[in-house]
Amino acid sequence: MEKTPSSLPRPSGINHVAYRCRDAEQTRWFYEDVLGLPLVTAPVFEEVPGTGDHIPYMHLFFQLGNGETIAFFDQPETADEAKFARAESFDRHLALEVPDEAALLGWQKRINDAGVSCLGPIDHGFVKSVYMYDPNGLQVELTFRTGAWEEEMSNPARARTSLAGWAHRMRAMKERRFGAAAIDRRSRRPPRPA
Repeated sequence: MEKTPSSLPRPSGINHVAYRCRDAEQTRWFYEDVLGLPLVTAPVFEEVPGTGDHIPYMHLFFQLGNGETIAFFDQPETADEAKFARAESFDRHLALEVPDEAALLGWQKRINDAGVSCLGPIDHGFVKSVYMYDPNGLQVELTFRTGAWEEEMSNPARARTSLAGWAHRMRAMKERRFGAAAIDRRSRRPPRPA
């Protein structure tokens, strides 16, 4: 296992990502019936962990081909319809990988045939993708790695140079919009536990 600079093992994968859903069955239909991700567990809890507040909720998990999962919380008591408005892809989206362009186009046809609008493909250079929205306003992307993927992902020095140039270019705008303290990485650290 690869080590991080602190000599701790680097996280090796994603156990799950979790989002709120409007309705568990509607979400199950999209992820299981349309995208083919099996529902593997859906426990019901009566209390919020850590607070003990009595707020019943269901936690659904759908499994990807590699064993990682996508999860959703169906908790209508504190839900607000505004949370299910379609999110801009810059705000949040979920990108799922398929092996090649034939699979991408096959999935796009299946999704469109299920009555879900699936647009694209869009060529981003190092990936090609199609896009749709789930019933919860979350943009879902299906993508495959092109031949440029390895070159794009194998040059951390270039990535650091690009980041430094971007940070310099956008600093004044971000200070005006958010304030200097909000974008100073040292001021964003969470407080240390007591």
